[in-house]
Amino acid sequence: MSTSTSTSTTRVALVTGGSGGIGRAVVERLAADGFAVAVHYAGNQATAQALAAEIEAAGGQAIAVGGDVADEVAMAAVLDATEAAFGGIDVVVNTAGIMVLGPVATFDLADLDRMHRTNVRGAFVVAQQAARRVRPGGAIIGFSTSQTRLRHPGYAPYAASKAAVEAITLVLARELRGKDITVNAVAPGPTATPLFLDGKDEQTISTLAGLAPLERLGTPDDVAETVAFLAGPARWVNGQIIYVNGGIA
Repeated sequence: MSTSTSTSTTRVALVTGGSGGIGRAVVERLAADGFAVAVHYAGNQATAQALAAEIEAAGGQAIAVGGDVADEVAMAAVLDATEAAFGGIDVVVNTAGIMVLGPVATFDLADLDRMHRTNVRGAFVVAQQAARRVRPGGAIIGFSTSQTRLRHPGYAPYAASKAAVEAITLVLARELRGKDITVNAVAPGPTATPLFLDGKDEQTISTLAGLAPLERLGTPDDVAETVAFLAGPARWVNGQIIYVNGGIA
């Protein structure tokens, strides 16, 4: 379906990091729920464009939009493009993030700065733009991690960046009083994505899969289910961190 057929009754979602992993599952789920979706990418333009084309071929509405989440000018342009294509924005989901692991004592501070630029500054920029643009009745959904509770060795730099996301989420929900916009964050546990699996051997993956009482890793679809709830019917869930981890923590 062409984006030109979008109407004022169509709900519109922007998903950052939407070209792969959890982001892709979120895009596909929201499109299946009837959203017009802007698929954001930072570097993988071809993948984002292909996903948008798949959604359109299936009768949905989608565009691909690119930009650095930590660059406020680039992200303002992303939201401009989304509004121009679909007439407004109702939901912003910020799945974009990077993960670098290592112990505090030996962690490379250049890696810390790079990760926090995307995960902290990027989360703030996206939240700031969303707070200015999302229409009444909409939702802003950030991404944290269950590692803020699990506290596994090696995760301190990453968990610290996601703790910042939680702080932004909880305060912004209260700052938007009277706007009829919910602000929540999803905190996945071990989830079988390329980001999570990278650098882990089979034994480590098996151990992590066994931590949950449900005895498996999460899937991107598991997480997308929760995002869809927050993006749609969950109008009385606000200012919350939702742990999606099979009961690990």
